[in-house]
Amino acid sequence: MILETINVGPMQVNCYVLACASGGEAIIIDPGDQYSKIKAVLDRHKLKPALVINTHGHYDHIGSDDEFGVLVYVHKNDLPMLIDARKNLSASFSLAYKVGSKIKTLEDKEIIKLDCLELEVMHLPGHTCGGIGLLMKKPQTDIIFTGDTLFHQGVGRWDLPGGSRQELEKAIREKLFILPAQTKVYPGHGALTTIGQEKSSNALGLL
Repeated sequence: MILETINVGPMQVNCYVLACASGGEAIIIDPGDQYSKIKAVLDRHKLKPALVINTHGHYDHIGSDDEFGVLVYVHKNDLPMLIDARKNLSASFSLAYKVGSKIKTLEDKEIIKLDCLELEVMHLPGHTCGGIGLLMKKPQTDIIFTGDTLFHQGVGRWDLPGGSRQELEKAIREKLFILPAQTKVYPGHGALTTIGQEKSSNALGLL
């Protein structure tokens, strides 16, 4: 399996390229910026982009969605953010970006499949209404991509439009913290961590 982290944009978003093997098709998670950096990884592994998944609809995670010419996946509750520059916050920075690609909306517990890969959608509201995690079911079961819900030594903001501290805490406690302690957490920003580490020492004290 290929899993590469690409740090992109001024907000230092973790974009992930995921594929079964070189020469195959790839899932691209949160291509927020710097398309050329992401393309360089695809080219190095001779990968063809198959689909884009947004863990939520903020501009720093969706800014290069249209560059790949593929279907874009997002939770149904964050669909309005992809098509409205005010809601994805890009208009606040005079960028006024909205996704022009075809969009497929996701539901909680939906399975996304590509070749040997299977990812289960986990609805994690709190940072946005439609924030999601992506729990890997195949070829491994010890990886989750948490977007801006859970970080190394921190959690996502809940004070932006669509955010809720109560929902964020509930999602982390009841959905993420019930996963095995050794589960590797690939967050939307910052360093790799584990569920066990965050259960024992999450820095913000929210949890």
